[in-house]
Amino acid sequence: METVKLDATDRALLWALQKDSRVTIGELAEKVNLSTSPCWRRVKRLEEAGLIEGYTVQLSRHKLGLGVTGFVQLQMENHTPEAAASFEREVIALPQVLACHNLSGRFDYQLEVVGQDLESFSEFVRTRIRALPGVREISTSFSLKELKRSTSLPL
Repeated sequence: METVKLDATDRALLWALQKDSRVTIGELAEKVNLSTSPCWRRVKRLEEAGLIEGYTVQLSRHKLGLGVTGFVQLQMENHTPEAAASFEREVIALPQVLACHNLSGRFDYQLEVVGQDLESFSEFVRTRIRALPGVREISTSFSLKELKRSTSLPL
């Protein structure tokens, strides 16, 4: 993977956009000491280079009734490329799965999953996660308190 070289202004732009992606180009230009046109061109270049993959909104899990967050570790039956591709294709399609990581160590995957309550979370794991292709073992840990949640990368 190729790393893109960034100057201080690029880093300032990316940092400001991570904090508030709804900022106008004029406000962004002011924050990084550029005029509007050069600011817009730089942002466009960062988008085209793939550094900016999209713009999102952070929603309140609790206000949406998603009060349970669990981390589900999975051990797979086998490790063929076909089995992994089948599993990954299906897990990516599950909206309750916020993140999925392929791991080293005892477990092969870790999923971050949200649910309304323990009962619905448990039902989801029993009916959907257990049914994913190639799953041999499941272990779940629940978040007791979220101390930090961020999508901002250190620049």
